[in-house]
Amino acid sequence: MGVSPIASALALLETEVAALTARVGRRVQVSELGILQRTGHVELTAPGLISPNRACRLFRAADGWMALNLAREEDRDLVPAWLGCDFGADPWDAVAIHARRHTRAALVEAATLLALPAGAVGEAANDDVEAPRLRCAPGVTRRPASPPRVVDLSALWAGPMCGVILAAMGASVTRIESARRPDPTRDNTPEFYRRLNAGKAHLSLDPGHAGDSARLLDAVLAADILITGARPRGLASLGLEPAAVFAANPGLVWVAVSGYGFTGPAAERVAFGDDAAAAGGLVRWTPGGAPRFLGDALADPVTGLAAAVGALKGLDEGGGVLVDVALARSAGAAASVCGLARVT
Repeated sequence: MGVSPIASALALLETEVAALTARVGRRVQVSELGILQRTGHVELTAPGLISPNRACRLFRAADGWMALNLAREEDRDLVPAWLGCDFGADPWDAVAIHARRHTRAALVEAATLLALPAGAVGEAANDDVEAPRLRCAPGVTRRPASPPRVVDLSALWAGPMCGVILAAMGASVTRIESARRPDPTRDNTPEFYRRLNAGKAHLSLDPGHAGDSARLLDAVLAADILITGARPRGLASLGLEPAAVFAANPGLVWVAVSGYGFTGPAAERVAFGDDAAAAGGLVRWTPGGAPRFLGDALADPVTGLAAAVGALKGLDEGGGVLVDVALARSAGAAASVCGLARVT
């Protein structure tokens, strides 16, 4: 496995994870878990204008560079509506032709409405490697269980990575997966999925079934740490609205992994690892002023580490906090640590 292009940022967070896990349980050396890179699990090419996994591309808008991720098949059909153009055989042809007619702000706004993962390069510049911890309740009224009880509702890479770090520390982690929308990583990269979910108990629930919905809520209200990866609207449909959850479980640490932040005007934006990395400025710039991807979905591992740090610090503070850890913001912090120039 090669050295990550953001090794210095990862090392900084890995050191903090090791120290924090040692205070609660077993010291975790994250590099030993084999979860920081997907090399060998995904067919990757050299990074350039196209991401190594081929799903995301950098392109020019009217006023600068952007990234669009079409990892989901259904997103390809949304490109004409996003750009206001006729449908063509190749959505990337439409992007190349029509994106220059729109500003980055207009494209971001339209992408948000359509739930398309798109971002302006460098828009999420950030110097703080720590995710904000928002006080949502007075704090713990009972001591956390020993080992801490963790409910992991997340999918893909960053959220499950946080969960497996806690499991390696010795926490009791239950991964609850939707029977209707299982994690695609299970089939796409089975060995990587196994590594991200080692040491966790697994439970499949149908959120549309009243009995399963009640089981989900009971598990969350008994947890010390909750990890989510959905947007606020989707979680509210499951009965997981922060005010109500913290009122019933004031000692909870809720780790909310999102694209651009769980709170605020960008809460409904969608992001994946590559487009979020570009939004954070995790790119290299050519002498001609064009960005290029640095590596594979780099926002994911740095976000997973930041989420674990936030979870453990929130637990140490007595709970009652929401850790608002965003892919794009974490990428921005990594870009700052790595000294990448901020050009848009």
